Amino acid sequence: MRFERLVGSVILALVTAVAAAQGYPSRPVRIVAPFPAGGALDTIARTVAQPMGRSLGQNVIVENRAGGGGIIGAEAVARSPADGYTILMIGSVFTITPALRPKLPYDTLKDFAGIARLASNPMLVSVHPSLPVRTLKELIALARGRPGELTYATSGPASPTHIAMESFKTQSRTDILHVPYQGGAPATMAALGGHTTILVVNLSEAAPHATAGRLRPIALTSAERSDLVLKEVPTIAESGFPGFDMSIWFGAWVPAGTPAAIVGRLSAEIERTLRLPEVKENFARLGLSAAGLPSERFDPFFRAEVARYGAIVKEANIRAD
Repeated sequence: MRFERLVGSVILALVTAVAAAQGYPSRPVRIVAPFPAGGALDTIARTVAQPMGRSLGQNVIVENRAGGGGIIGAEAVARSPADGYTILMIGSVFTITPALRPKLPYDTLKDFAGIARLASNPMLVSVHPSLPVRTLKELIALARGRPGELTYATSGPASPTHIAMESFKTQSRTDILHVPYQGGAPATMAALGGHTTILVVNLSEAAPHATAGRLRPIALTSAERSDLVLKEVPTIAESGFPGFDMSIWFGAWVPAGTPAAIVGRLSAEIERTLRLPEVKENFARLGLSAAGLPSERFDPFFRAEVARYGAIVKEANIRAD
C-alpha cells in the first residue's frame, strides 16, 4: 500500500508539472538582478526583458535586489517556487562566490538550474607605455627578471580579473604583485597614472585608453580575439598558453526543480532574444558580445566553472578581503 501511494504521488506530481508547463506563462515573469540599477547587469536584464516579454506574451519585470555581492538576490531566487516565474540573472561572479564564502545561505549547485548564458566580455591585460614590453612573451621575461617588482591592478580582491591573473601567474611561473582597487574605473586610472605597471580589467573599460595610446594592449584572456574592438590583440591562449580561457560572462538561472519543459521554453526564448539586432547593438555598447548557450550546454558549463574557479582560488589562496 505504501509503495502504491508513493507511485501515485509521483504520477500526480508529474501530471501537475506537465499541466503547469502547458499553461506557462499565465502571469508576469520576474528577473532578479542582484546588483544596483544602472550597472552592466541591470542593462543586460532590461535589454533582454522587453523582447522576451513580447515573445512569452507576458510582462517580464526586472527587480533589482542588491547586496552581499549578489548573495541576497540569489538567495531570494533560491527560496522562490520552482515554477519558472522567478529568474536569477547574474555574472560569472556567481560561480566564484562558493569558493570564497563556504557558508552561503544556498547551495549554488543544488539550488539552481542554469537556463542560458547571455553575454561575455573578455578581460584585457595591458601595460603603461613606459613599460618596455609589447608582447606577452616580453612581459613574462621582464617579470621573471624582476620577481615581485612589477604590479598589476584589478577591480578588486577575488574579482574575475584577479583570479584570471593569478591563474596566468601560476601557468607562466611569474611573481607579480596584486594591487586591488574598488572597481575597474579606479584601477584603470591607477594604471594610466603609472601607479601600477600592469592593468587587468574588462576589455570595455580599457579599450578606449588602449586605442588612444594611453595603455599598451598585450593580450586578451578569452579563448578567441575580440570581434568588437582591438581585434588585432592576441589572446593569452595563442601567445603560448593553449587552453587559457577566462572571460566575464552573464547567465540566467531558475530554482532547482523547475519543470524541464519550462526551463527549455525560457532557454529558447533567451536564445531567440539574443539573435535580435537591437539586443546585439545594446550589448556591443557595453563592450559585450552576445554569447548564448542553451540550457543543456549552459548548466554543465556553469557547474564546471564552479569547480574550476574553486581550484584556482584554493591554489592561489585568494580571499574575498
